[in-house]
Amino acid sequence: MNFKASILIVDGVSDNLVQIEELLQERYHVRLARNGEDALRIAQQAPLPDLIVLGGALADADSLRVFHGLKCQVLSSETPVIMLIAEGDAQLEERAWHDGVADVVRLPLSPAALLARVATQLHMRAADAMLRDQHRHFEHLVAERMRDAGLMQDATVLAMAVLAESRDPGVGQHLLRTQRFVTALARELRFVAAYTAELTNEAIALLHKAALLHDIGKVGVPDAVLLKPGKLSDSEFELMKLHTVYGRDAIAGVERTLGGSNGFLRYAREIAYSHHEKWDGSGYPQGLAGDAIALSARLMAVADVYDALTTARAYRPAFTHETAVELIRQGRGEHFDPDVVDAMLAIEERFKAIAADFPPRQPGSEL
Repeated sequence: MNFKASILIVDGVSDNLVQIEELLQERYHVRLARNGEDALRIAQQAPLPDLIVLGGALADADSLRVFHGLKCQVLSSETPVIMLIAEGDAQLEERAWHDGVADVVRLPLSPAALLARVATQLHMRAADAMLRDQHRHFEHLVAERMRDAGLMQDATVLAMAVLAESRDPGVGQHLLRTQRFVTALARELRFVAAYTAELTNEAIALLHKAALLHDIGKVGVPDAVLLKPGKLSDSEFELMKLHTVYGRDAIAGVERTLGGSNGFLRYAREIAYSHHEKWDGSGYPQGLAGDAIALSARLMAVADVYDALTTARAYRPAFTHETAVELIRQGRGEHFDPDVVDAMLAIEERFKAIAADFPPRQPGSEL
């Protein structure tokens, strides 16, 4: 069965309605309305009109008023309206074009002209609908490709980070815990006015990914130092500290190769290089202090130390959550950014839950 487009004809003169109906009914599904009220009612009934022919002889209102009523109350923006206007009524025609009718056919009516205009408008409507469908399909494909690309990027980042951590088997699920600690801190800190502009949803998503690479530089630390089952000597500790430089250099090398940077690489470089800096300037590798330390690294500093404290080492047992929180609180304004510590204290139960969700697998060595 061939689909017939639905056309609503509105005119206050019966002869006009009959004439147009006879002209169109062989090709289209035609319905008739004698006034604006009937037009509004019929236009809301199935099948909804694909096109409206608005005559010039309306008993209850002028044709433009009916057009505006239909446009405001029932018509979609894709439904074309053809208005029949008497020859010589240039003012009405100008207003009709200005107000958004799709086409104008002059009276007295030329059947061939009306048939041609109706067919043209319906073809254009169908073409627009097809383009919209294609656009939606294209947007869907792009979204899927972006999701796939994002998943591949996430997998690549995680693989790189796990490869680095695999040389330090005692760390267990350190990566996943610290990643979630950083994200939780950022989400809490964004409610502080000073950080709202920086900690957007997009920025927090990038921080979440970049946090995985905070210790990527450990691939450059000798095994004898990295895997030592106990505390490091001063000289060994100096070698261990270089993992921050190695991490920064590796990510900076990627930026040079790509010919530029982005938010993810910038956060990853900042975190890898500066997460052992301290608020009072006593950290490494640069001895930065206060706001000179990137916010991303200040977030990681709290996350990393909390995780180190609550994870067992060969030379000491794990501290309890409560003890770790108290030690970090004592380091507020010295080791740690006060605002980040305050954020952690506000969500310390969330930290405890994350630690429970990703328990350490086995004790080992740690910086």
